[in-house]
Order: sequence, then structure tokens, then C-alpha cells
Amino acid sequence: MDRAIYTAMTGAKSTLLQQASVGHNLANVSTDGFKAEMHRLRAVPVLSQAHPSRAFVVDASVANDLSSGPLQHTGRSLDAAIRGPGWFVVQGADGREAYTRGGRFEVTQNGELVNQQGLRVMGEGGPIALPPDNQYEIAPDGTISAVPTTGDHNIADTVGRLRLVNPPQVERGDDGLFRQPGGAPATADDNVTVASGYVEGSNVNVVEQMVQMISLARHFEFQTKLLSMAEQNDQAADRFINAR
Repeated sequence: MDRAIYTAMTGAKSTLLQQASVGHNLANVSTDGFKAEMHRLRAVPVLSQAHPSRAFVVDASVANDLSSGPLQHTGRSLDAAIRGPGWFVVQGADGREAYTRGGRFEVTQNGELVNQQGLRVMGEGGPIALPPDNQYEIAPDGTISAVPTTGDHNIADTVGRLRLVNPPQVERGDDGLFRQPGGAPATADDNVTVASGYVEGSNVNVVEQMVQMISLARHFEFQTKLLSMAEQNDQAADRFINAR
């Protein structure tokens, strides 16, 4: 009885957290480069001498689905998508290096290359700055060339190179960006390539997430029913003891 109560109670709580994660995934179906979150639950015993029968449910793993999303052709010269494994590097709000797969870039009035969130895109020597009045091209290795819109249109100058990395392990931060465990910067990887004129879509499978949401709703309903049954059994046991 005791085990059932604790397992159902903590299971219902963890199921609500899973539902929030599924809702977060569905809300980012249209977010460039978004990676779906995955949760797995398991029951573990409570280490206690007083109540050795108690058990509760924990979120055993909070993982990220790092599979590639579909490439969408935009035709914009400053849009870029990574082919295969790898990450773009941006400067997070905390000033530290962070990683993203979203490659819809813009140029600010100050000439800084930023992503959709306004975070500065990092190059080999720091934040990338682009000259004004130019058209830009991004090569497969991340090299950015500028072609003047006035004067000699045949002259293309290299103005920077995207810093591309492929760390062996990353974790998602509260800001949605990824970092290496411990926050150490990753080394550049020349094997990472990009496709200019494309952006990577979200890898969230809408049908799969909707099925997961329905399943979680049924799990929550079952766990609340289990709590109600445990209460009814406890009341019946009390009546039996008092009747003796």
C-alpha cells in the first residue's frame, strides 16, 4: 500500500513534467534547428530504515534527440544549414560560447552577424563583422565572402569564416542553447560543412509527440485512480480494524 501511494504520487508529478516537455517540443515545431527533448521515468526505492517499503518515480534521463531536421531551401545568401553532425557557435547572453543549429543569420546596422535571437555569430577570431553595401556568400567550409554591390562586382573578398564545432557531448541550457558539460569551449572541426541558402528545420515529429501526449494523459489518469484506490483500501482496513 505504502509503495503504491508513493509510486503513484511521484509518478503523477513526473508525468506532468513530461507533458510540459512534450508541449515545449510541439511549441517549437517551426523553430529552426530545434532538437526535441526526451524523458524516461523509473521507480526507485527510498533508502529509509523507518519505511523500507516506500518507492518513488524519478526522471531517470533527460535526453536530447540530436538527429538532423529537414533542410529547407530559402535562397537567402546568409542562411546556412549544417550537413550532418556539427554546430554553429554563438555568443550567449552570459558572454560564453554556445552552440546552435539555427542558421538564419542577419547583419545588424553595426555590421555584426547575428542569429534570429540577436546573438552574435562567432568566427575563428571572435564575433564576425561584415562590411556594408555587399552581397555575401557562405562556402561549404563556412568561409564568408563579400561581393560589392557597387563598383567592380567581380571582386570577392574573404571577410570571415564561421566557427564550426562538433563536440562529443553537449547539454541543453535554460536558454535553449547547447554547451559542453562544464562550459569549456570546443575546438573547431574542419570536417563540419554547411549548405548555403538552406536552414535546418525542427526535428520534432508532430504525430509522435501528439501520441505521446495522449499516452501521458492516460498514465496520469491511471496514477490518480491508483491514489484513490489506495485511499479506499486504507479506509476499508481502518473500518475492519475498528470493528474487531
